[in-house]
Amino acid sequence: MKVHHLRNATMVIETKEKVILVDPMLGKKGTAGPTFTLFRFKPQRNPIVDLPNNAMHLVEKTTHCLITHLHPDHLDKEAEKFLRSKQIPIICSIKDEATLRKKGLNVSQTVDYWKESDFLGGKIQGIPAVHGYGFVAKPMGNVMGFFIEIPNEKSIYLSADTIYTDDVHKTLTQLKPEISVVACGTAQLDVFQPLLMKMDDILKFVTNAPNQVIANHLEAVNHCPTTRYQLKNEVSRIGLSEKIFIPIDGESRTY
Repeated sequence: MKVHHLRNATMVIETKEKVILVDPMLGKKGTAGPTFTLFRFKPQRNPIVDLPNNAMHLVEKTTHCLITHLHPDHLDKEAEKFLRSKQIPIICSIKDEATLRKKGLNVSQTVDYWKESDFLGGKIQGIPAVHGYGFVAKPMGNVMGFFIEIPNEKSIYLSADTIYTDDVHKTLTQLKPEISVVACGTAQLDVFQPLLMKMDDILKFVTNAPNQVIANHLEAVNHCPTTRYQLKNEVSRIGLSEKIFIPIDGESRTY
């Protein structure tokens, strides 16, 4: 399995037979949506960086697409256009099916929480994700992580936009993924608590993950203050630098 990090939460999982696009935000810098904050962080239209040069070469190979939720930094208009034009088979939460179909997208499979179903000759199941601490999680809406097992490939847990919860802990300690992906930007709006894990919970995730971790959701949208540099320093401080891959945009790793 080769995992390509493109930007924010957009990644490509390349197996021997399939190419799985995850949470595509494919538009140019500043085209996916307005600023997510006005005064807590510098107002900027999102995304705040362009895709890396190699991105569309990889995206064009897509055979399937996984969508964790419907926020514009995980599915933008450019991605909708791409998926619609090629009628790429989409796998999503059962709660997002109707909305995606209304956009003209080809939903080939829906997934429910903690229910295992067939996927590419292996299995996939939905893992609950909570998009924020306290009250803010409710208006942020439905989010689903995925635990995927494909024959002759590493098992992978896409935790999606979530804080550290009992469900996340259960996935790490009981399902024991060989690769775990965690959103590390500690996103926050002008009001309310963060929408993603605070640093202590990111470090808890890395500590409790049974194997390798990939960090994403960094330095691509204006409401995510955590930087790669900060994250590298923190995991180094607790002696776990070898356990986590903190890719720059366009970087890949084979597992």
